Amino acid sequence: MFRAHTLETAPHAARQAMQVLQSPTGTIPDAVRRLAGSPELLNGFLAMSAGFDQCTLDPLAREVVIMTVAVRNDCHVCITMHSGKLRKLGAAPEIATALRTAAPLPDPRLEAIRIFTLDVLATAGGVDDEAVAALLTHGYTERNALEVVFGIGTYTMSTLANRLVRAA
Repeated sequence: MFRAHTLETAPHAARQAMQVLQSPTGTIPDAVRRLAGSPELLNGFLAMSAGFDQCTLDPLAREVVIMTVAVRNDCHVCITMHSGKLRKLGAAPEIATALRTAAPLPDPRLEAIRIFTLDVLATAGGVDDEAVAALLTHGYTERNALEVVFGIGTYTMSTLANRLVRAA
């Protein structure tokens, strides 16, 4: 249903992003090829993702947020991609396994960010003071709490779009 674009068929405004994401062998990820049908969505997601990568949450905590959203939204391509990113970050295999199965994480600090992410999702941001306090108890900051919302927004857009276009 949703076309997997090439550099030649994609709308002009999506082509630069596609070229940047093209592998040295010339392959462009299927999700990128399909999301290219909306340059605004593709470029918006890439900008938001780059911004999330610059926030003060450490890379592993960011991946916990991303994986929590991906699993909740059942985005298989996202789960696969971010499981690989966890490996590259040197995360223990049991962390990726727990995230993929929505199980508690063995690391209390990472579990706190996973639980907070789920609370924000479940309450549409209306978490109670105890949830925020629980996050802060694990060394996170109010800024980090806001960054979780940023990650949720970024990766909700990505997971929903990837599911819509049936990205593989």
